[in-house]
Amino acid sequence: MAAMAAKLMRAVQYDSYGGGPSGLKHVEVPIPTPKKDEVLLKLEAATINPIDWKVQKGVLRPFLPRKFPYIPVSDVAGEVVDVGQGVQKFKAGDKVVAFFTQANGGGFAEFATASESLTVTRPPEVSAAEGAGLPIAGLTAHQCLTQAAGVKLDGTGPQKNILVTAASGGVGHYAVQLAKLGNTHVTATCGARNVEFVKSLGADEVLDYKTPEGAALNSPSGRKYDAVIHCATGIPWSTFEPNLSPNGKVIDITPSPSALLTFALKKLTFSKKQLVPLFVNAKAENLDCLVKLVKEGKLKTVIDSKYPLSKAEEAWAKSIDGHATGKIIVEP
Repeated sequence: MAAMAAKLMRAVQYDSYGGGPSGLKHVEVPIPTPKKDEVLLKLEAATINPIDWKVQKGVLRPFLPRKFPYIPVSDVAGEVVDVGQGVQKFKAGDKVVAFFTQANGGGFAEFATASESLTVTRPPEVSAAEGAGLPIAGLTAHQCLTQAAGVKLDGTGPQKNILVTAASGGVGHYAVQLAKLGNTHVTATCGARNVEFVKSLGADEVLDYKTPEGAALNSPSGRKYDAVIHCATGIPWSTFEPNLSPNGKVIDITPSPSALLTFALKKLTFSKKQLVPLFVNAKAENLDCLVKLVKEGKLKTVIDSKYPLSKAEEAWAKSIDGHATGKIIVEP
């Protein structure tokens, strides 16, 4: 263990807020040592989520990052090379998917330590890139559907009409697939170039968000939505409201101040139609469930693009641009 710590690894970090892709610096830093209940991973793939560059912009200052310099990115797959004291579930050589807290980060590197409690086994049928795509985006989609919308992924229960906005993005593409494992009718919105792609994920009807019908979120079959998995931004409550069923809810994964105000007002007025802000609660058992669905061929991680760690800035810029189809992967 001490020998590892004496060695250096390549990593990408930033040392202040702002700067976008050009704020990322390529450095060599010591390989971390796993503390109690941690595993040391040799990383094989990491994926960028919008929260990563939003933290760099300073949207969560002064809380995150805890300190500079900071190695960003929280969703990874790799191989266990060492374990800290008290680790029971993993040993060197195990292939895993892991989620780091935003406070710690660490994914833009050759090695990183992960908490045993946020690490799950990755079977050989699931590639490193497919696994790395899952944690934030997959868990957000899973939590939206199973907890907030009450969809049962075994297909039981009454049919629900679900709308997924920005359905070709990271969370959206998982949400469409997971929703269709339940007893649902799925309407989805995306850009014109991705309509066929979103249909291929299983959506029953797909709207180009730039058309009048798409902008109004009108279901082509005239359905009212029991739940909206809202992965886009900039759509006001007044657009959602007429499209909701009497007890319909909008589950907003990136709630703005105005969305939080709407949430409060709907609560205060005992409205049956609700706006629900969602803050993902990462749980290993849910991540394990997603990995198993990928293994069984019931869920796929669609990969927009892959970049080596040496071109991390290009991957960062691609994510900020906001038009990725599926997940952006970075490989050390």
